[in-house]
Amino acid sequence: MTKAFQKIYTQVTQITKATCTIKATDVGNEELATVNGKLAQVVKIAKDEVTLQIFGGTEGIPTNAEVIFLGKAPSLKVGDQLSGRFFNAFGEPIDGGSVPEGEERQIGGPSVNPMRRKQPSELIATGIAGIDLNNTLVSGQKIPFFADPDQPFNAVMATVALRAETDKIILGGMGLTNDDYLYFKKVFSNAGALDRIISFVNTTEDPPVERLLVPDMALTAAEYFAVDKNEKVLVLLTDMTSYADALAIVSNRMDQIPSKDSMPGSLYSDLAKIYEKAAQFPDGGSITIIAVTTLSGGDITHAVPDNTGYITEGQLFLRRDSSVGKVIVDPFRSLSRLKQLVQGKKTREDHPQVMNAAVRLYSDASNAQTKLENGFDLTDYDRRTLDFAKDYARDILAIDVNLNITEMLDYTWGLFAKYFKPEEVSIKKEMVEKYWKN
Repeated sequence: MTKAFQKIYTQVTQITKATCTIKATDVGNEELATVNGKLAQVVKIAKDEVTLQIFGGTEGIPTNAEVIFLGKAPSLKVGDQLSGRFFNAFGEPIDGGSVPEGEERQIGGPSVNPMRRKQPSELIATGIAGIDLNNTLVSGQKIPFFADPDQPFNAVMATVALRAETDKIILGGMGLTNDDYLYFKKVFSNAGALDRIISFVNTTEDPPVERLLVPDMALTAAEYFAVDKNEKVLVLLTDMTSYADALAIVSNRMDQIPSKDSMPGSLYSDLAKIYEKAAQFPDGGSITIIAVTTLSGGDITHAVPDNTGYITEGQLFLRRDSSVGKVIVDPFRSLSRLKQLVQGKKTREDHPQVMNAAVRLYSDASNAQTKLENGFDLTDYDRRTLDFAKDYARDILAIDVNLNITEMLDYTWGLFAKYFKPEEVSIKKEMVEKYWKN
């Protein structure tokens, strides 16, 4: 639409740090506009009062600013030309390449009707044993990493992107440092995997409110490849705490009453709108979502992880194991609620029993460590569990271990035989006879 046929408003009635309000009619919710040349989006309509969220901030915007409504919500041109590219929060290229051509689709649409979903049943292998062995992922699942800010969660996400056995990987980066952005770009390029990876990135140098568009951009691209192309798509979102902080910025500057931890009262529905895009489709395509939620001081009760836990199907905890000096996927606090759909069905028959036995022995080692720290004498069994736990953490749970699931199972059987007698691992006799490493 040319400017000559657009409605132009020049009377701003209210300006906050992130929004402005004008009187206007025939405006749609989430419609885009420009305010003195700055891109903005409608976030609230009350009769003829329209509140616009200004992505670049309201600094320098006068009360007679020129407001032009664009007649459409944020959109993305989808197509095969997205593959291997890096885009900003508006879907504009930031890698120096040309603007891709394709069908323009509005972002942020509704999630898939549950009647059109199929029960997840396909394995998503990552090569990380702490995930594949103990917390196996299933296509169509939604699951977060809970991690402290100083843990290498972006390195884990990059590793998952390179190892995951899927057709497309879509990265949504929110509040990334320039170093993180360049790290992802370098790792993907050096691995020769760019042809199946699409990235939407908001850095710390960009206005925080822009990161609110990133998940919807990533998921719109994911829906194209999963629904139109029947491909298995893995969406990686980092960091959802940065996303929630941006929600809080907008909410607070609109003078909305905050809820727990200064978060908006709509936090649950805002997060669910994103996570519920995960689905297994009857025709074979799927969208699986792995997100990072950083914790403040390890506080799992904060509003962001607390709400996330109600929406998602489990969680993956990262922690540093001091006994081996490596970051591991914590077997005690991690959980995949859908793992039983593929363990022993799409993986080897002994998978569930090996997983259970290993975690039980690792738990016995934790109890033995407590006894040691409190000055109690250790039994021979206690010492063996401690030795087992070190090998298990270093060679299985550590995030830098790269094995396929059969190799993980075989190696764990080897650890059982190294430290225990068959009757001590509590695995069915027929399994022991078939897989025990003599």
